[in-house]
Amino acid sequence: MEPFVRVHGGVVPMNRVNVDTDQIIPKQFLKRVERDGFGQFLFNDWRYNADGSDNPEFILNKPGYEGADILVAGRNFGCGSSREHAPWALGDYGFRCVIAPSFADIFNGNCFQNGILPVILPEETVQQIIEKAEKDPGYKLHVDLEAQRVWDDSEEVVATFDLEPFRRYSLLNGLDDIGLTMEREDDISKFESQRGIHGGVVTG
Repeated sequence: MEPFVRVHGGVVPMNRVNVDTDQIIPKQFLKRVERDGFGQFLFNDWRYNADGSDNPEFILNKPGYEGADILVAGRNFGCGSSREHAPWALGDYGFRCVIAPSFADIFNGNCFQNGILPVILPEETVQQIIEKAEKDPGYKLHVDLEAQRVWDDSEEVVATFDLEPFRRYSLLNGLDDIGLTMEREDDISKFESQRGIHGGVVTG
């Protein structure tokens, strides 16, 4: 997993609350088990018309928001079913960070497992960012995980955010649950040798 330290990038404003995982990645696209290739289906029902053409009213299709790294949305982002495909789709599209006043718990945890930083900021700050990004498609933010700080180029928006030290450590070092376990590989091997365990089989 790619470490997350800081990002300076464009902002996509999504002025909606209760964006659920079925809108982030609709259920008909969940047949694959690979983590890549889902970005093309991100927000499919909002992003495309019934005939498959781009919906020009949807924010991802509007000029100036291409290649953005940061998605900013309303409260309770990622609610609904617990599909891990939602952060897969966001990450595959190119988002490294999602900012909102609140996140659904399971979605929040899935983001950390997939190298995406979910940042919780006060609702008024989030709304300020959304309004700035709507007026200026080139609007950018700095998000620094080491400093736990968010600011824009003009420093009209400056905010700090809280994060559990364990979550912060994992993202800074690019570690999911498997990676964290492998950090203790020497201890695991020592324990297995002391117990006569080889390849999960007790010997002796």
